[in-house]
Amino acid sequence: MKGKKEKKTGSPWYRLDNAGVLYTALQKEQYSAIYRFSAVMTEEVDPQALQRAVDRTMPRFPGFGVRVRQGLFWYYLEPNKAPGPFVKPDIANPCQPVRFREDNGWLVRFYYYHRRISLEVFHALSDGAGALVFFRTLLAVYLEEMGHPIPPGPGLLDVNEPPQREELEDAYARWAGKKVLRQGPAPTAFANTGTAEPFYTFNITMGFVPLDKLKEKAKSYQVSITEYLTAVLLKVMADNQARQNPARPKPVSLAVPINLRPWFPSKTLRNFILTVRPSIDPSMGEYTFAEILSQVHHYMRLHISRLEMQALLTGNVKFQTNPILQMIPLVLKNPVMALGYRLAGVRPYSGTYTNPGAFQVPPEMEAHIEHMEVILGQATVPRVHCASISYGNTMEITFAGTLKETDTERAFFRFLVRDGLPVKVTSNRR
Repeated sequence: MKGKKEKKTGSPWYRLDNAGVLYTALQKEQYSAIYRFSAVMTEEVDPQALQRAVDRTMPRFPGFGVRVRQGLFWYYLEPNKAPGPFVKPDIANPCQPVRFREDNGWLVRFYYYHRRISLEVFHALSDGAGALVFFRTLLAVYLEEMGHPIPPGPGLLDVNEPPQREELEDAYARWAGKKVLRQGPAPTAFANTGTAEPFYTFNITMGFVPLDKLKEKAKSYQVSITEYLTAVLLKVMADNQARQNPARPKPVSLAVPINLRPWFPSKTLRNFILTVRPSIDPSMGEYTFAEILSQVHHYMRLHISRLEMQALLTGNVKFQTNPILQMIPLVLKNPVMALGYRLAGVRPYSGTYTNPGAFQVPPEMEAHIEHMEVILGQATVPRVHCASISYGNTMEITFAGTLKETDTERAFFRFLVRDGLPVKVTSNRR
């Protein structure tokens, strides 16, 4: 199925994809959709070599070398010709909001701290799958600068080759069909919020679990790792609500992003994800963990299907291309989209959990990386987001947000320990 033609790589500008339109409309001083990937290397980072690697890698990924411009009706992206982006020493509170007029307009950031190399990306540019191709390639070029040549491998692009047009395609537009899945408004979920930290205090707690033991545990329940961790998080949040003893318990639900590329072949490095909503309804009574696992497992298997996902993305594309919406000036459109996101993207969820999966590299890179880390930026309300990524035999799980209370992450890791899994926990909290 073919969609609208994309502008060529060398074009002076191109349109934001369906997800990018939303993230730019939501951007403000208190909130930006930012995420971070970090690689903890086996040796101290050389910042000069890392800067050379950034300079060599950026031209191969034109979708990351852009700035946001504001038109009358829509934001759009154009190549950024300003100096940078520059490698910087790491900061205490990562994933700071984006300010379009600062830092020469760059929407990607690079940091180092001892053995850690970090990449931060504004979500309007790319999803996690696209950003990991970029990050994997950057790490390979950095190792080459350090005297360790890395041959091309899966998910690793050659910086000496020109960018491919398909890498910049709007895959949502390409795969949009005719059928739209009509859904009514989702019920308001238990918010799982608390006391907000002063701006901008970002609390991060990381847990490290042996991947082989986690796989064995999930297999014992006959579910996937993602389903198992999703169920644990739902259980913990349901317990949080139960302790408040509400007269009418609300549903507990998670926003779980799904990478669409396995179902709709695309080489795009831009956004190409949809969100599913596994949930439980405590108003019907107290769920056992086995019941939550069953609910999550069957929900995911039922709703993560090609036709349903295509109908969902079709509805999103049709909304964006609605002629009436097209003619509304951006100054009026942004508040409407922000309100719509609050109603449809915040209230129906108790939190977010994302698992981009295993970070795989060529064998020549394996000995140079100790482990990987992932952080989701702050939510629009004071709550924690959860993300995980595995490398080698280590699964890293992060809770991050602007919430003072630690109930969710404490209960989550305690549950894993009680379930027989060893966990090492670190945090930037004082």
